[in-house]
Amino acid sequence: MDTKKRILLVDDEQINLEFFEVMLSKLGFETEKTDNGAEALELVKRFKPDLIILDNVMPKLSGWEVTRIIKTSAEYRDFADTPIIMFSAMDDVKDKVEGLELGADDYITKPFNFSEVLARIRAVLRTHELIHQIERREARIRVSDEIAQRVLSFATSLRGPLQGLMTGAEAFAPECGSAAPFIAKTREETRLALSELDSLDAAVAALKAEADSLKKAETALPAIKTKFRGHLDQ
Repeated sequence: MDTKKRILLVDDEQINLEFFEVMLSKLGFETEKTDNGAEALELVKRFKPDLIILDNVMPKLSGWEVTRIIKTSAEYRDFADTPIIMFSAMDDVKDKVEGLELGADDYITKPFNFSEVLARIRAVLRTHELIHQIERREARIRVSDEIAQRVLSFATSLRGPLQGLMTGAEAFAPECGSAAPFIAKTREETRLALSELDSLDAAVAALKAEADSLKKAETALPAIKTKFRGHLDQ
């Protein structure tokens, strides 16, 4: 995994911000920090983080409110998939469930162990990258399917005229006298063209069958996102 990932740190406790900034920078991450939710929303647009570490209890806007805005607001549509790890001193299951249902990818209760937090950061980034790979593969399947359909349509549009040309050449060849060699050549080239179309049909059919097989084998993307989204802190 590329460690040059951008992480936005949001916490009203300066000691936490400074600690994470130092530790994550040493590990190769690029960081930006703020101590309030309102500024965090502005930094999301400017900094374009790959991950947000977000404290829940903050002035101006809580972590829940920031998460809700990023995940549901049209203004932040381009950042809605940004993964969020939420911190909170509250260890109530209801709070954890609410944070996860708002769209947070993980929920960590303070006080925390940095090694555990780092492991969760890497796990969330891996999950996010996996989801992107699945989305890209689905896009390639859609494109290959569209190409196959267009090629089949083009081949079908050529087949009729070519078959008509060949039939005409065969019908008039005996009456063409000196033009017979030309007619024979035309007939042979038409036959070869039809043969190529048959080969093209077979190749496209195989491609389409492979695409259909991949689509059937695909696990629904929403289910994958649910499966790999952060879990409740045990």
